[in-house]
Amino acid sequence: METSRRKSRGKAELDLRSLGRRIRELRGFNMTQQEFALRIGVAQSHLSALERGEREPGAAVLLAISREFGKSVDWILTGQVPKK
Repeated sequence: METSRRKSRGKAELDLRSLGRRIRELRGFNMTQQEFALRIGVAQSHLSALERGEREPGAAVLLAISREFGKSVDWILTGQVPKK
């Protein structure tokens, strides 16, 4: 299974494995996948696939993670904080 998106028409590449690592980082060691999944409104199996870089999160999931954990969608997707 491909873990990143290829560049197409000048768009940036999305590294799903790195994205999954950032989601795992947000979950930390004090929260189970089940607890995190409940907080963002997805199934534990879906969260597991996101953390492994096997699935691309939809806009609703990205927004839920951003709101619940106070991280920008930019950071979740790229690992970079937007410049002001």
